[in-house]
Amino acid sequence: MASVDNQGLDPRLLEVLVCPVTRGPLIYDPDAKELVSQKAGLAYPIRDGVPVMLADEARELEPSEAQA
Repeated sequence: MASVDNQGLDPRLLEVLVCPVTRGPLIYDPDAKELVSQKAGLAYPIRDGVPVMLADEARELEPSEAQA
């Protein structure tokens, strides 16, 4: 089973996960333990090694975090 471990996010998992809002790619932020959707301006948390891919659970990115 692909999951997050102490070494980081399983690359196979990142290949198949997309933002549920935009269907766009996600960027893994290991320091924040989040999957970031720049297009949606959201960061999805990773809790106990499991990405929580619910828009209601996502954190809105600050303007300084958003990239064009």
